[in-house]
Amino acid sequence: MPDPTPPEAHWLFGDQLGPHFLPRGRPLLMIEARSVLRRRRFHRAKAHLVLSAMRHRAAELGDRVRYVVADTYRQGLREAADLGRLTVHHPTSHAALALVTRLDRVDVLPARGFLVDQAEFRGWAEARSLRQEDFYRWARRRLDLLMDGDRPAGGRWNLDHENREPPPSDAATLHAPGPYRPREDDIDAEVRDDLDRWERAGDVSFVGRDGPRRFPATRREARAALRRFVRHRLAGFGPREDAMLADDPVMSHSLLSSSLNLGLLDPAECVAAAEAAWRAGDAPLRSVEGYVRQVAGWREYVWHLYWHFGPDYRRENVLGHTAPLPDWFTELDADAVTARCLATVLAQVRDVGWTHHIPRLLVLGSHALQRGWDPAAVTDWFHRCFVDGYDWVMPPNVVGMSQYADGGRMTTKPYTTGGAYLNRMSDYCGPCAYRPDARVGDDACPYTVGYWSFLDRHRDRLAGTPRMARAIANLDRLGDLDAVRAEHRRRAGGPP
Repeated sequence: MPDPTPPEAHWLFGDQLGPHFLPRGRPLLMIEARSVLRRRRFHRAKAHLVLSAMRHRAAELGDRVRYVVADTYRQGLREAADLGRLTVHHPTSHAALALVTRLDRVDVLPARGFLVDQAEFRGWAEARSLRQEDFYRWARRRLDLLMDGDRPAGGRWNLDHENREPPPSDAATLHAPGPYRPREDDIDAEVRDDLDRWERAGDVSFVGRDGPRRFPATRREARAALRRFVRHRLAGFGPREDAMLADDPVMSHSLLSSSLNLGLLDPAECVAAAEAAWRAGDAPLRSVEGYVRQVAGWREYVWHLYWHFGPDYRRENVLGHTAPLPDWFTELDADAVTARCLATVLAQVRDVGWTHHIPRLLVLGSHALQRGWDPAAVTDWFHRCFVDGYDWVMPPNVVGMSQYADGGRMTTKPYTTGGAYLNRMSDYCGPCAYRPDARVGDDACPYTVGYWSFLDRHRDRLAGTPRMARAIANLDRLGDLDAVRAEHRRRAGGPP
């Protein structure tokens, strides 16, 4: 008699969509769970991108995949009970891992989509200070990435100091070749119709706008985006990767983070393509090293720290910041904001669900830190409002780096700044109603007021931080500190 036991199937989560997640010759399961969209008020463009990517992948896989639309993952698993035992690659959140490990019929396989194995990281992290630069150098050696023998290519590990040029003073854009832009199709139209219908029914609620899809939803699109970046944009990426222009939010950035985080691209192919461009003489080392550091350094570091620090890390709050996020911020109401830098960046988030890493850190995150907003709420906001935001991405980036809520477990200083730095690294300040050098008065820059107020409130903690010693010393030299404190209190309740 034939064996009645069904063949073992493999479950693909919605961020495991590339070929490196597929087992050979096995039936597949994908579950589109509506509860995911109910739990958080996501950016509409993010919901569109994730559902479009999942449905495109299911269409590509054809009869090999069972695509189940259900209210919850558990319901979807019940509907696919006939598939028998399942395997799944290690999910990317503590909650998802807890779910799959509680299921008797599911076997968890090692994580995919990252360069360094979790066991290898644990071995590296033992008895170390967890400095990102140390991890980056170790990973470069381990992966033989941008290496000449046992030495870093070019003789130096980190060329960051060469990549801090301000934006051009005579142009509103870099005039870099544009990024790859996908074309929507019938699947996108179907997703948009579904989102409209669910929203009208009150089943889900979103923030932000859902214009034409700007980010890849298929492996083919993601590969095209990678090729365009490497061939036409990588060479210009490095020097001004920390600069900001109001009319050019993309500049020379890759826009590949959402494709990496959906699993459409493998980070190994991204860094290999960048290194090949340098070795072929098509891109300078400082640009290639800067991009490799983002992917093989920072992205890997954040992934591993998410698991290393554990699920309670998201609740760390050593600064005692408890202020709620105001409505104008949660609703992405850029029109309510006078400060041109924040209004510009908030509008970018509203319109596309993306900005590059410096506006995230020094405009959005810095303002939240200066105002004393609850870091857990700030973390959730970044998760919901960015197309590349996932549970593993945001706690280290926001709790650790942006909000310094872990007291320095991850970074050696708080990353916040006053108006002078924003003025040097952007063109935001010129037409702004506020003056970057003013600390008090109606034209005082909110970031300048906020910076000194933040240092003043936390001076006892920060005084022992070596990288903040000069800033604390400068704070004590201010002759108008009482007026700055009063200015901060006066502005604390409303949009800047």
